[in-house]
Amino acid sequence: MTQPAIQAIIFDFDGTILDTESTQFATVRDEFERLGQTYEMADFFHTIGRADQRHWSEVLQERTGPLDNIGEIRTRRLAAHHQLIAQTPLRDGVVALIDLAERYNKALAVASSSPSSWVEEHLTTRNLIDRFAAVSTRDHVEKAKPWPDVFLHAADRLATDPRACLVIEDSANGVAAAKAAGMTCVAVPNPITRPGDFSDADLVLDSLADLPYQRFGLG
Repeated sequence: MTQPAIQAIIFDFDGTILDTESTQFATVRDEFERLGQTYEMADFFHTIGRADQRHWSEVLQERTGPLDNIGEIRTRRLAAHHQLIAQTPLRDGVVALIDLAERYNKALAVASSSPSSWVEEHLTTRNLIDRFAAVSTRDHVEKAKPWPDVFLHAADRLATDPRACLVIEDSANGVAAAKAAGMTCVAVPNPITRPGDFSDADLVLDSLADLPYQRFGLG
């Protein structure tokens, strides 16, 4: 069967549009260290790009025992995370690709394993929310990544054949979800996700700015 031309581009959010993963790791690690515990990259790495993992605060209390102030700890960590994110630039090439997609009449969506409140808040803060015709998150599906549901939901919202969708991802779990959905996937790992296995991706890039646009009907 002939592969249809790319008609839509679907971005992952965390780590792809904005590197919220490095900032999340740093702020969670800080809370562990406050209580004399360690939180290593290995503790965090396998959770990236999926929604079916235990919350870090559960792991913390597994090591320390129950904490009466765990709500305060979570609130403090989230505030620190937001502060770091505010100082973090969009990843290279993101805006340029959005601009090109609009110029060539490609539909745009975000598909994320994070909740809608998180994704939409940060897209709004960065003045990007109105540039996407659809935002699909774990709130819209039974299973988030590495299952394909969130990508299929985005394609359905765009009224686009999944085989005509180009996904931009940063994690191995995200790539697995995109390929399970029958989509073309370009992986652009960030410093946190770079050790992952991206062998299933159609293309792996150091920067989205290096995307061969013509290959995907964008020039």
